Amino acid sequence: MSMQDATIRVLPVGTVNQIAAGEVVERPASVVKELVENAVDAGAGLVRVEVTSDRRQVTGVRVVDDGIGMGRADAVLAFKEHATSKIREIEDLDCLHTLGFRGEALASIASVAEVTIVTKPRDRGVIAGIRVRVRGGGDPEVSEVGAPDGTSVEVKDLFFNTPARRKFLKSLHTELAHIHGVVEKTALAHPEVAFRLLHNGRERIATHAADDLRETAGALFGTDLTRALVPVGGGNRFVRVGGFVARPSHTRADQYQIFLSVNGRPVYSAGIVRAIKEGYGTLLPANRFPIAFLALTTEDGLVDANVHPTKRQVRFTHEREVYEAVTETVRTALHGEDLLAGEREAEVFTPPPAPRRPARPVAPAPTTAPRPGVGESPALYAKSDRRLRQTELPLAGAERNRLPEVTVLGQVDATYIVGSTGGRSLVLIDQHAAHERILYEQVQAKQASGPKTQELIVPVLVTFSPTEVELVREALPLLAEEGFVVEEFGPSTFAVNAIPVVLGKLEEPEVIRDLVSALVREGPSDPVGRREAITRRVACRGAIKAGDPLTTEQMQRLVEQLAHTENPYTCPHGRPTVILFSPDEMAAMFRRT
Repeated sequence: MSMQDATIRVLPVGTVNQIAAGEVVERPASVVKELVENAVDAGAGLVRVEVTSDRRQVTGVRVVDDGIGMGRADAVLAFKEHATSKIREIEDLDCLHTLGFRGEALASIASVAEVTIVTKPRDRGVIAGIRVRVRGGGDPEVSEVGAPDGTSVEVKDLFFNTPARRKFLKSLHTELAHIHGVVEKTALAHPEVAFRLLHNGRERIATHAADDLRETAGALFGTDLTRALVPVGGGNRFVRVGGFVARPSHTRADQYQIFLSVNGRPVYSAGIVRAIKEGYGTLLPANRFPIAFLALTTEDGLVDANVHPTKRQVRFTHEREVYEAVTETVRTALHGEDLLAGEREAEVFTPPPAPRRPARPVAPAPTTAPRPGVGESPALYAKSDRRLRQTELPLAGAERNRLPEVTVLGQVDATYIVGSTGGRSLVLIDQHAAHERILYEQVQAKQASGPKTQELIVPVLVTFSPTEVELVREALPLLAEEGFVVEEFGPSTFAVNAIPVVLGKLEEPEVIRDLVSALVREGPSDPVGRREAITRRVACRGAIKAGDPLTTEQMQRLVEQLAHTENPYTCPHGRPTVILFSPDEMAAMFRRT
């Protein structure tokens, strides 16, 4: 068979580079990531990211650094595929000390955009800098130009020759949020480097070179958060763990504020996230995530960064030992910290006036939950009491006693209510799931009637991270449709002036922050789906939690409220609220049949 008859052909170099670019360059944030990593590898003390856009999309990215710069030969060779100064042979992958090493970034970016490098080597006595321009993978245009020491890389017309890729880009604010996220992660992995991010000339992020990671975290997320951070430090012979975790009072609905780096490389690792949560243990609700800034350091050869072209994931040769070190380090740090300091000032409970009684000796705390007596603090049950009062009214039209008559016997693990039906069957009730069902149906009923929005007496100020700020800006019309009146109050602060009427008198900044953040980050696009998401989240946040102690009277009230609901047997997420053991089932468990 002749070569003319062959159906398999070698692709042109330009086509190969454009295909490869799809693995490395997904969006403008990918460009920022690759260029910022090169700047850090070049020993920069200051990295400046300038983003320009029109009303619809990002139009340009420019990254400027004061690093070592390049000479003429290196500046031209940098655009060749697989050209790199980071490694020489495959064995070098076992001892990487740089963020980049594949030699794909500039070649991939230049194949789908117009890229211009202006660079001048530092401390070489060179007078003029070099300017290299490449468009769509074509031949480089090289000239001399006046330039400061360091390197500037400008990228324009991204995906100009791959319009299908451009169509899949998201909205401007979403793409800007991804860029913010890249700068945040890199700044936290390298606090010794100062970072600036500007959008259309306006500064959005500014960090200073610092020895303390806490200072960089404060520049990005505010001093309120840094006051809640607990330092961590520890490890084993395979890994050293350092950084900060937040006190259990500061949690998030998802894991987007867990920042990890391994040997200075920002990474994502589901295993490390699980290890961090295990370190918190019962201090953290099962459906909540901590805030963490952790830096892991390993010896050469114990970590593989060559897992994916984007280098976002790594593999450890001793994964179990690494995860155990993270868990133990976090657990030890939290165990030695006063986690109540400064966290409970808002928990104020004023019991109703009672007649004066003679002093009585303090009784030992019982194992079950009675009415609070002389020896117990009423504040222990105050939050639960407020939440139960919020759901005291029965639902209109709901039939009573959809549950059998339940007599409360006690509480197990401050999570489950134990009761009996007529002294024959045993009943277990999940107190959080039960109260969530009650709140869910009452919120649904409120949505069907009455005004949608209620103004707050005092606006609630909510601070967001730089990444979230862009998402909130985009979501302001969506939030208004759902009853939130939100307006910008500062560079990273928004004032919540009104909230949906279904939230009642809720004015806690962290709860409102969670609701707004969740709606912005994960809310469905259809109005019905958004409303359902709000309803479920309101019910979950407002319900009594697992771990909340209840008095016998409070448990009985909760059971009676559950009996008023249309569907008392499952929570809004479909989990069971009530489990009943009949005499026959109990007899079978004890093998009495």
